[in-house]
Amino acid sequence: MKVILVKDVKGLGAANAVVEVSPGHARNFLLPRGLAAEATPANLARLAATRAKEARDAFRLRESARVAAERLSGARVSVRAKAGDSGRLFGSVTAQDVADAIVANFGIEVDRRRIALDEPFKTLGEHEVELRLHPDVTVTVQVLVEAV
Repeated sequence: MKVILVKDVKGLGAANAVVEVSPGHARNFLLPRGLAAEATPANLARLAATRAKEARDAFRLRESARVAAERLSGARVSVRAKAGDSGRLFGSVTAQDVADAIVANFGIEVDRRRIALDEPFKTLGEHEVELRLHPDVTVTVQVLVEAV
């Protein structure tokens, strides 16, 4: 009997997969627990529509990340922070500070978790930061830390 998995089922497959199982397993375990639905033509059509929508959404996200990467490619962002005479900051410049500066300068919203920063910057000067806008799209931005 063919069923469409509604949730991930260990040993059978991931959600939205069409699998062949014994009728007893489907009737006594999968269907009553809401783990699967029968693979009727209507359910298969609904599954195809869901997969097509997910593909369109993924394409849209990747394209918006690519457009943002083109705008940010080779960009310089300046962040101002309090520093001492030796060029050492009194605090540090974090990924959130870099994200705020990108929004202020370019109007592109970047999640701070998408900014690859090993450690916060503690000195004045120019630093390179990699932005992971999408699993397939990354861009490098120059961050200039200036004294207030």
